[in-house]
Amino acid sequence: MNLIKFEDFSFKYSGQAQDFVLKDIDLEIDQGKFILLSGITGSGKTSLVRAMNGLIPQFYHGEMIGNVFVKGKNTREVPTSLLSKEVGLVFQNPENQLLAMNVEREIAFGPENLGIEWNEIDSRIKECLKVVNIEHLKKKAPFELSGGEQQRVAIASVLSLQPELIILDEPTSLLDPLGAIRILLLLKDLLQEKKVSTIIVIEHRLDLVLPLSDEIILIDKGRIIEQGKTHEVINGDIFLNIGLNIPKCVSVFQTLKNDKLYQGKLPLSVQESIEIIKMS
Repeated sequence: MNLIKFEDFSFKYSGQAQDFVLKDIDLEIDQGKFILLSGITGSGKTSLVRAMNGLIPQFYHGEMIGNVFVKGKNTREVPTSLLSKEVGLVFQNPENQLLAMNVEREIAFGPENLGIEWNEIDSRIKECLKVVNIEHLKKKAPFELSGGEQQRVAIASVLSLQPELIILDEPTSLLDPLGAIRILLLLKDLLQEKKVSTIIVIEHRLDLVLPLSDEIILIDKGRIIEQGKTHEVINGDIFLNIGLNIPKCVSVFQTLKNDKLYQGKLPLSVQESIEIIKMS
């Protein structure tokens, strides 16, 4: 069974005269992958992930065609409170989802609202603090923390619900390069240690996330235009020509290919570029 499945799905927000923001989506997402969801601004990325946990159509209303299934459950029929146990969403600005007086209570908030026994909640708090390496912050108020620390708290609060899939919308947008790398490496570790089954990241800083991703989904004008393994997608024509912020290592080697000076696959990172040069 797929973790997420879209069947002939389209959506238009209520009260908006514009065209459908998502159009004819047929998409399957399996377990065990780090997935990059990419597209230019306004392409429909955020709307797509809202449909993955039931926010569309249960919170964001509008005209909806087709269906979305989360582990076989139709998002039209299952409350978002229950879908949150399967799909966790971390917002672009973590401050928008942090509401408790301290980090410990923030992590407890979700499980408490699902009626989970306190002993189990306490166990989850301790585990989540340890997993994201913020045990020293458990009594701190979220507004006292740095952007990177707030991002870790938001991730921990989602992990406390023990979802199979975590979606992060621009998780590095408020972070410096070092903080961004640390968050992305944390996410990769969560996947490798099987704390979550699948991770989807919406991210414009492709130079940071490409080396970590197993698969890329490209969306443009509300339509899925490509889905495949990372190396396959970046070596295709679509990736290079839809207006993305292409990493320098990719664009340099593409120029070399255009000039008939290189015939191999495009590298995902600077390190991979160095290895190619060494072998040349």
